[in-house]
Amino acid sequence: MALKRYGSIPSPRSQQPLQYTGEDTSTAILMTAINRFKENVFSNSIVPWKFHPRSSSFEPDASETHESIDMIVINQDQDLKLHEEKGGKLSEESYSMNVGNGKVEISIRNPVGGIRALDTLAQLFLKHSDPNAGVYTNLAPVRIRDVPAFEHRGLNLDISRNYIAPKHVMRTIDAMSFTKLNRLHLHATDAQSWPLEIPAFPELARKGAYGDSMIWSVADLADVQTYGKEHGIEVYLEIDMPGHTASIAHAFPHLITAYNEPSWTTYALEPPSGQLKLNSSVVTEFLETLLFDLLPRTSPFTSYFHTGGDELNTAAYALDPTVRSASTHVIKPLLQSFIDRIHSIARSHSLTPIVWEEMLLEWDLTLPSDTIIQTWRSPKNLARVLQQGHRALFGDNHHWYLDCGYGSWLDPLSHPSTNDDDPSTSRTSSQTSPPFTDYCDPYKNWRHIYAYDPLKEIPTSQQHLILGGEIHLWGELSDEINLDYKLWPRVAAAAEVMWSGPGRRVDESVTRRLAEWRERLVERGVGAEMVQMQWCLMNEGGCGL
Repeated sequence: MALKRYGSIPSPRSQQPLQYTGEDTSTAILMTAINRFKENVFSNSIVPWKFHPRSSSFEPDASETHESIDMIVINQDQDLKLHEEKGGKLSEESYSMNVGNGKVEISIRNPVGGIRALDTLAQLFLKHSDPNAGVYTNLAPVRIRDVPAFEHRGLNLDISRNYIAPKHVMRTIDAMSFTKLNRLHLHATDAQSWPLEIPAFPELARKGAYGDSMIWSVADLADVQTYGKEHGIEVYLEIDMPGHTASIAHAFPHLITAYNEPSWTTYALEPPSGQLKLNSSVVTEFLETLLFDLLPRTSPFTSYFHTGGDELNTAAYALDPTVRSASTHVIKPLLQSFIDRIHSIARSHSLTPIVWEEMLLEWDLTLPSDTIIQTWRSPKNLARVLQQGHRALFGDNHHWYLDCGYGSWLDPLSHPSTNDDDPSTSRTSSQTSPPFTDYCDPYKNWRHIYAYDPLKEIPTSQQHLILGGEIHLWGELSDEINLDYKLWPRVAAAAEVMWSGPGRRVDESVTRRLAEWRERLVERGVGAEMVQMQWCLMNEGGCGL
């Protein structure tokens, strides 16, 4: 079936406009999606020569007449119940699609389902090597009924340890949409820098960012969240606290304890050390002002706010004049009060709090049932969270950490300490001497990521508490230059696990499907890593073992 460049899919302003039945407020989102679809099909489709033997004939005869698509019809129906076919929850992203008889008919519950359907439709079409032959699909007629396995399918992207400009995040959103991901978790601030403009505290980013040109303005954040919404992706922020906050000290040193201590390994897992003081009314006032500035601006785009809570260092509080103790018995009630206050502010803006697993599993805080727990250390910890009745996100560092396997970023000391009491000597020797591995070595390749099954040891009775998961790229050795390479196509492997469900076998069909998707992404200007050697793709079955 052919899809010609002109006339086959009518433009919004043509004599025969896109037919759509649904809420008027949804029209803009769908019209943006249909225009994006046309661009992807007509300008970014691929000639699939890499997937066929040399000199083989794999294209339709351009001289013959083929059936073409003249119309796309999208119907919004709130009673669409495709979830029953997968035994899952009702999803606003579900869709059905029939391609044939000269048209495409799409049924959706929500406009975001239309975005997902159009992204699928774009992947059905290939470019003909004859530039006058347009594009075609060899898969029509076809009927597709699609429902996601998990509600929350995300990428956690660190934009603070190394600066990543909004335009590069938008390019990432483009690729995320093409994989049907629906959450972008921006780890927006950390000990190393504070790139986020807060008008109530203009000096926070002016002094806390790496430089004046490396600040996300209010408009930047709104643009990225709006762009995400247009692509069916909810962009939400993490302001990690009370740990990972040393960058605040550049503007407000009186709020931070144990800032940039020379013996940093005593007070942090990575430099610079520094945490928000835990029993200070001044810190409370600062956070209230910050959050009442930030959250009203982000809440129109998201239902989440991530407050961090990982890797809290107790030794730092022995230096905190408002605490003066490293005892967990002293720190816990202060931490409980701290978390209660910031979560109450989040809820006052209709935002659901998310925390890292330590707040529940290490500190045993009392967290309301609506609090979402993000697990990262092990499958066992996911099970522990679920046993306590909390909703959870999966994506542990043994499977879905994209920064692993690139080597240590720690420099060996020129004159290492010989003091047995110096905690810097406790660093594993492999990080500061050959082979200079990192903390989560080895590298997680796409097959390892695809094989991850977060449900493997979870009782069926608790699986309903799993909202979904996120794959993570921490930023110690990631920036704008290597961003694409580190994300893709590995994120796409995780995206298929979260959309189609885990427990699927890694075989050649997966390799070829992901390799074709990678070619489409490269055609769109994304520098994705290789999936498979070209000879293997051209000789199906030739690289099995």
